[in-house]
Amino acid sequence: MKEIDGQSAASESDNIDLLRELSRSWDWHTRRAVSLNPHTPVDTLTQLSRDRVPWVREAVAGNPRAPEIILMRAIEDTDGFVRAAAARNPMTPPQALEILASDDMMDFDYTLSKNRYLVRESTAKNPNVPLQALQSLARDRDEHVRAAVALSPMLTPDMAERMAGDLSWLVRNNIARNPQTTPGILATLAQDRIADVRAQTALNPGAPAKSLAALAADRNWEVRLNAAQNISASKEILERLSDDWAWKVREAVAQNPKVDPEILEGLASDQDQSVAKAARTRLHKP
Repeated sequence: MKEIDGQSAASESDNIDLLRELSRSWDWHTRRAVSLNPHTPVDTLTQLSRDRVPWVREAVAGNPRAPEIILMRAIEDTDGFVRAAAARNPMTPPQALEILASDDMMDFDYTLSKNRYLVRESTAKNPNVPLQALQSLARDRDEHVRAAVALSPMLTPDMAERMAGDLSWLVRNNIARNPQTTPGILATLAQDRIADVRAQTALNPGAPAKSLAALAADRNWEVRLNAAQNISASKEILERLSDDWAWKVREAVAQNPKVDPEILEGLASDQDQSVAKAARTRLHKP
């Protein structure tokens, strides 16, 4: 019980002296908790960055308070998970991210039954990755790395246009999710053969009106559901979807913040209780 309390204190405390004491704990879980704590002083993080346990060093590398000297050491760590943590850290300097963009560390993903290039994926997700490194990662041979690039806020229109034609649906799906994606590219993705990609496009507020109208008539109800949730959906689209055979679509219409009160009045008497309840809640009716 005492050690569990130590881990809890290490995670939550802002007491510098206590954190220094806990950083010397025999239990590496406690030392890791100290390493993750945003209040841990730099001198203690420096000490923990040399810990014999990789999971402690990994926590230090991911701590936004870690200074540049620790992060530069972390990108040369023999353990790939430490390097991946440094790649995710928003404080990691651009020159370090350029190095990590070519890191070949792999880990087997048992869920997908395939190897994942975790360091390059993490680098692609870092909002401060240099454009040149991001462009290189956009051409990576691994689809999960490219998919991470597709969600980047740094993605340029030229990169997005090229990636919208990627062979991997995961990449196209993330291009559809990216709020930076232009209406022209979203119009193309609205016609994708994969329903998941069309569904993500239907949810993007930047989808052009013509494409959103087509998605609202999609054969797949999940695509129509997302169109009903889109805050850019017109009154005409929401009115049509309020009569959809799928109750979840009608419920989404009732929950859309832009839905017209007249449509809500009709849904308040819907035969499905969930739909009627959602509409009555919006109308402040019992």
